[in-house]
Amino acid sequence: MMTKKRGTFRFGIGIRALAAACLVVLTGCTSLSSRGLEYVGAPRFGPTDPAGIEILQAEPERAHDKLGEAVVNASVDPAPSVEKIEARLRREAARMGADAVYLVHDRTEAVGAVAMGPWWSQSFSPIQGRIVVAVAIKYR
Repeated sequence: MMTKKRGTFRFGIGIRALAAACLVVLTGCTSLSSRGLEYVGAPRFGPTDPAGIEILQAEPERAHDKLGEAVVNASVDPAPSVEKIEARLRREAARMGADAVYLVHDRTEAVGAVAMGPWWSQSFSPIQGRIVVAVAIKYR
């Protein structure tokens, strides 16, 4: 036999859970993915510590070997923090054994599209994303 108070308590928990789920859906989630692309013929090194990898704005004058590219795809609305994007760049470069990365591309561009409506009268809306590309290097 269930008491009214106990039933009301469960109902209150359900409403709170529903409200929390709606809040998550309405605020959205940031999207962040990354990959490393090693250059063909580039020297291979063991992994390095991501914390020690420098992020540079331009190619350094110091002698170095280019190992590959660290590519990060990020959502625009809501956007992940700069720290999270940099952490992904460092992680991908560390897998290649890099000492540093320098940025070569950081733009918001169309990364897809959404089609709405019936096939005879569809409308398309672009999906914007931030693409960050950095070249991973190893100092000589």
